[in-house]
Amino acid sequence: MIYKRSSALFAEAQKVIPGGVNSPVRAFKAVGGDPIFVKEAKGAYLYDEDGNRLIDYINSWGPMILGHAHPPVVNAVVEKAKKGTSFGMPTEIETQIAELAVAMVPNIDKIRFVNSGTEACMSAVRLARGFTKKDKIIKFAGCYHGHSDSFLIQAGSGAVTFGSPNSPGVTEGTAKDTLLARYNDLENVERIIASNKGEIACIIIEPVAGNMGCIPPVKGFLEGLRSLCDANDILLIFDEVMTGFRLAKGGAQELLGINADIVTFGKVIGGGLPVGAFAAREEIMNHLAPLGPVYQAGTLSGNPLAMAAGLAMLTELHNNADIFDSIAKKTEYLHQGITKVLTEKNVVHTINRVGSMISVHFSEDPVIDFESAALGNNDSFKKFFHGLLDQGIYIAPSAFETWFITEALTYEDLDDTIKAISITAENL
Repeated sequence: MIYKRSSALFAEAQKVIPGGVNSPVRAFKAVGGDPIFVKEAKGAYLYDEDGNRLIDYINSWGPMILGHAHPPVVNAVVEKAKKGTSFGMPTEIETQIAELAVAMVPNIDKIRFVNSGTEACMSAVRLARGFTKKDKIIKFAGCYHGHSDSFLIQAGSGAVTFGSPNSPGVTEGTAKDTLLARYNDLENVERIIASNKGEIACIIIEPVAGNMGCIPPVKGFLEGLRSLCDANDILLIFDEVMTGFRLAKGGAQELLGINADIVTFGKVIGGGLPVGAFAAREEIMNHLAPLGPVYQAGTLSGNPLAMAAGLAMLTELHNNADIFDSIAKKTEYLHQGITKVLTEKNVVHTINRVGSMISVHFSEDPVIDFESAALGNNDSFKKFFHGLLDQGIYIAPSAFETWFITEALTYEDLDDTIKAISITAENL
């Protein structure tokens, strides 16, 4: 495929935007080459500025669970835009989407909407600290909870891709209150809690990690965290920015049968517009201003266009629960197809999958945490990425990202993808 127009646009962008992109992973530095500039998208496909059609496996990093430009979502945004784009005042639609979200997700009474997953996680931690009156938090190496200072301590995804998991600009004072644990290692968490007795406000975790590839929790890990939190007066925060309304109607809490104290959302909940949210039981949420002392605010929080998109998306998922089974079956079909062709081609690999999240790791050992994810063969991934791109398949330009499957993908699309992987594997 030819990407002449995209390369020219990237050259122009670099003159006025740092690195030519507004989010680092988009820059292709991890895989080489110039990023693809998208002109439009529909269903399971991207159409770039050079006229190429690409089968999309990032889906705006997760939100497009029903496909790009899904008519009910687009129509809701268009109709709402005709009545105004922002008011800075309460609107009825905020209550409507809040009621629906609370009805879909187990173990939450109230929800507050913000503008991004970063903002949701940042606010959730502040709320946890305010509620418990303790300062320290535990996060896990490789888990990414946005770019708030507290979280850029061995973050996954883009931070790892660019070789700076501890970002300059994060103060020592902030870093000392973030305790780093190993994902899927309960004993490690126990030791950290014992060494910081009575000081830890919360444990924040991706219940299914998606920022070091897709990594499921091992049996008993999340259950163990729940027990540790209960025994030590620590709040358990599930970062469901990726998994919320994707793995099930009620997200990972429903799928895995484990209740968190605070849950954060993004991606699907906004239907493709910038939306985040955090939710908990009433006792905790009532600590937020204006009811309580924990301050959190946002001029564009609850923006009517974003709420319209989110409400249309959640309504579709609420009314069509079989979507989650359908999309999981498509992901399983893709998994089986990739395994077959890579095994036949003698390509060393490991595949992780949960629901509609999947990742391919070029490693012979199980990938269960950040350390094992980092052992993958990055040269193989680069060849894999560009080999697929040349055949019209777009996956995340980083080995540390999960793929997101959309209901808009057909089995023909999946077969075309498996065929492209078979051809690409010849050069791995």
